[in-house]
Amino acid sequence: MKTRITELLGIDYPIFQGGMAWVADGDLAGAVSKAGGLGIIGGGNAPKEVVKGHIDRVRELTDKPFGVNIMLLSPFADDIVDLVIEEKVKVVTTGAGNPGKYMARFKEAGITVIPVIPSVALAKRMEKLGVDALVAEGMEAGGHIGKLTTMSLVRQVVEAVSIPVIAAGGIGDGHGVAAAFMLGAEAAQVGTRFIVAKESNAHPNYKAKIIGSKDIDTVVSAQHFGHAVRGLKNKLTKRFDEAEREAFRQDNPDVSIFETMGAGALRAGVVDGDVENGAVMAGQIAGLVHKEETCEEIVRDLYEGAREVIAQEAKRWSE
Repeated sequence: MKTRITELLGIDYPIFQGGMAWVADGDLAGAVSKAGGLGIIGGGNAPKEVVKGHIDRVRELTDKPFGVNIMLLSPFADDIVDLVIEEKVKVVTTGAGNPGKYMARFKEAGITVIPVIPSVALAKRMEKLGVDALVAEGMEAGGHIGKLTTMSLVRQVVEAVSIPVIAAGGIGDGHGVAAAFMLGAEAAQVGTRFIVAKESNAHPNYKAKIIGSKDIDTVVSAQHFGHAVRGLKNKLTKRFDEAEREAFRQDNPDVSIFETMGAGALRAGVVDGDVENGAVMAGQIAGLVHKEETCEEIVRDLYEGAREVIAQEAKRWSE
């Protein structure tokens, strides 16, 4: 299958791996790119030298295209922009902010820019800025989320812009990828399933909690007073819920408590394996993730599964 995305990026399969902070390192991104998808290093709040190490690792594993996700609210965002230009990284995805002030430099460096967006209004604004494509991420996704579901968001974004759209949020198998294409997307981004990949360095406890989860095991924390985050239920999410309830009872609640509670929580879950008091960010599709596989197996299953579903439905409709 060829789409504007595979042609633009020079990848074999229209499959993106989400740029998940603390999870999407050089090992994972390199393995996904080597398998023919687009591996993406999650910059998160990491400093320049750490991201540089991940870029070096990807290039040890493969010469295929890869990307770096830049969280624009990071205190190191300027440094990471300098880094991707210095290292001649070909693809950048962005989140948590507007990449406008960097666009001229990105374009001069020949970098393909793909922001992650949660709404049609922001999609239109990004197209006017001159970005190359968009990741439309629904609230089924893990981590920081917007308010619209993937099905409603992707279709409306596709209708609103002329640039290619990548669907994200709640996609974990070939059926989900096929659904993304039916909505008009030209690629699909997957996060949660790649967390449990064999090449992922996420702590075994983190992987086990995802593999053992059910469809109703995720919850959205800080959705009223902070930045809404989806993750698996644990002691931390219960404390967030209690803090929100308390905040509702106050006339002028101190919302900074939510940032304090979340500080270091993702590292605690991903690196230290504290899946009760740390954050276990995962999407609603976690209940469909049952085993650890290689990135190559995941990419092939996503792509071939989508082909099979689309072929079956085409046959059904032609009969």
